[in-house]
Amino acid sequence: MTDAAASSSRRRMEAVRRHLLPRPPPVLSLNQLSAPEAGQIPVIIGGMVLDIHAKPSVPPHPGTTVPGMVKYIGGGVARNIAECMAKLGTQPLMISVIGDDMAGDFLLKYWRLAGLCTDGILQVPDVTTPVVSNVFDGNGELFAGVASVQAVETFLTPSWIYQFYRRISTAPLLMLDANLSPESLQAACKIAYESGVPVLFEPVSVVKSSRIAPIAEHITCTSPNEIELIAMANALSTPGKYNFVKLEQCNNKAESVDYLFEMLSPAMFFLLEKGIKLLLVTLGSNGVFICCREHVNFMKDQKSCKVTPFSTRLLEKLEGCSLSSMPVNLSREGSSRTRVFHLPATSASVASLTGAGDCLVGGFLSSLCGGLDIMQSVAVGIAVAKASVESEANIPANFSAASIAGLSHESLSASLFCGI
Repeated sequence: MTDAAASSSRRRMEAVRRHLLPRPPPVLSLNQLSAPEAGQIPVIIGGMVLDIHAKPSVPPHPGTTVPGMVKYIGGGVARNIAECMAKLGTQPLMISVIGDDMAGDFLLKYWRLAGLCTDGILQVPDVTTPVVSNVFDGNGELFAGVASVQAVETFLTPSWIYQFYRRISTAPLLMLDANLSPESLQAACKIAYESGVPVLFEPVSVVKSSRIAPIAEHITCTSPNEIELIAMANALSTPGKYNFVKLEQCNNKAESVDYLFEMLSPAMFFLLEKGIKLLLVTLGSNGVFICCREHVNFMKDQKSCKVTPFSTRLLEKLEGCSLSSMPVNLSREGSSRTRVFHLPATSASVASLTGAGDCLVGGFLSSLCGGLDIMQSVAVGIAVAKASVESEANIPANFSAASIAGLSHESLSASLFCGI
């Protein structure tokens, strides 16, 4: 039998085998040919959520409805951060899960129209897409809310995360939100730890922030607010050891910052003792505390990241801009001294506060990927958060590099060294 005849016979036998034998179940896998080049793309893992925002036109009253406006908005901490980074020029890989329903279609259609990668988004039939319903007061503050995000814990499993082992292990950084199950958080941290990839943990809420406890030694950076910080410190120590008493309205910003530092510094220093290298404690209108060892290197390989036109403009405008009172170089080798700095927020006309913290983290991570240092990146995050506060959407439609650079320069110039 000739080679051609043998080959033809094998093809016929293979065709018969495929028809006679049962087909194996489908296996979830990646199309690596369509994936962007690894090694330059940050990875974001967490919730994609449909936010339902209800904003009353008069003060809300329990037990009855009031007139107002209801909107559907793309939400979820990880999703918000990923979208913010993309709009700042840094396109991350988003790994998440949605249902095959109206809410899931809404989120997926928006993601595709924005030109973002959908390789990591798992759409599961007969599953309810995570939804959060928020009711706001007249000042844009959250009045009440209900979150239904069980699908993230149920289907965003370690096995799905391990499908992206190569993408995570070669990423310049990994961001995790606390909507993930403890098992999935540990799986993602294991991949990152084995590959030397820095990890930012976003606490999401006071209750979920305690999920940092089993993985604290693998977390490079975390970004809690005041009460999440205290909850995280208590989760890693004796419950109730750390306390925070909210300061009543204080018109003197300097006094507010001094009080907050006195109240929060024990918990901040404790988390650093537990292995976290960098803390970004968000203080709302009072700005951000940056708490870290004197020498901290957040990025795995900053040079491997693609420098975008947006980050280039920021670099040009912030060139040579440093903290006004920084007595130490954070890049100096061989020092383990702890430093705390304060960067103030800039005044804003509040439309909605729900996306501000996510935009701060998105601005910070995008700027790091674009070549800015830690302090400059936090300042950019504060400027991006201001844009979010002044927008009805979680993530503003667009950002102005000139405006962000100007606000970042202003924040850096007004910075304070709080202490050791």
